[in-house]
Amino acid sequence: MKRNRRNSEVFGISFLDVICCGFGAMVLLVLLSKTDVVGGVLNIEQLENLLQDVAAQQKSKTAAQQERDRLVAQVSALETQSRELDAPNSNLAGLQQRLAEQRAKAKILKIQTDAVAQNEVPKKATTDEVVKVGGIPVDSNYIIFIVDTSGSMKGIWPRVMEELENVLDIHPKVKGFQIMNDNGVYLLKSYARRWIPDTPSRRKSVLTLMKNWTSFSNSSPVEGLQVALKTYAKRTDNLAIYIFGDDYTGSSYDPVLDTISKLNLDRKTGQPGARIHGIGFLPDGGIADRFATLMREVTRRNRGAFVGLGLKDRAAIVESKYRPND
Repeated sequence: MKRNRRNSEVFGISFLDVICCGFGAMVLLVLLSKTDVVGGVLNIEQLENLLQDVAAQQKSKTAAQQERDRLVAQVSALETQSRELDAPNSNLAGLQQRLAEQRAKAKILKIQTDAVAQNEVPKKATTDEVVKVGGIPVDSNYIIFIVDTSGSMKGIWPRVMEELENVLDIHPKVKGFQIMNDNGVYLLKSYARRWIPDTPSRRKSVLTLMKNWTSFSNSSPVEGLQVALKTYAKRTDNLAIYIFGDDYTGSSYDPVLDTISKLNLDRKTGQPGARIHGIGFLPDGGIADRFATLMREVTRRNRGAFVGLGLKDRAAIVESKYRPND
């Protein structure tokens, strides 16, 4: 007789399904219960508070943006004002240059006016008359500057530059000019033994180069004067030489004077060929004995004039009492 095996299976498939579903339901309930506890759902009051915080932050951001815009506008206005204030200074160098030029022209005009008042400048020069400005004949077609570049002169170099420019101004147009120091060293070596062309741009460039000119000097114009006479005097008509200095360190005068007389002699006329002028920078408003003594005699013998410039009163131009022999 067969046994009924179906009745002996207590835990069948259906029972296991029920057990699993029940267990899963319990797990699901536990998970839902924990999520609700941890995360939670915002209530109306919390939501309103959050919205108020967001609105406050937005308002603060707007105020900060407005403040930033205000500051930017203020900075822009200040920059505009600064540019307007700086505009006059942008051409300050040019204005100062023009002012210096006007002052130099005014000084020359005063000299010319004084000369006219003293009947020194005729309205028209004739063969027997020589146009003079401040006692200096200005009838030359070529001019040479011999400038002492020693330490004492470099100490007053702006004044030296000013007076050299003044001398150029009273010769508005010449055929050529040259600049060397008292030892005969050329300012422009490329124009050595030649003439520098006289143009406004060339005058300006030469004056600019002279501002920083450094060259050895022994405070004696003799060497430079000999170079100028040997190189230019024999082949140049209407030549004027201007010697700028404040001292003479040579030992004696007679050999120098004799040498200059020989070098500057025009054999056709028996007279000095070039005019030699002296511009002395005189300390304490007086005459530097050695330089003045030499230049007075040099200018007297060579149809020139000696002019002493006081250093205390920079505007004063003192003409030497020694008159040139025309």
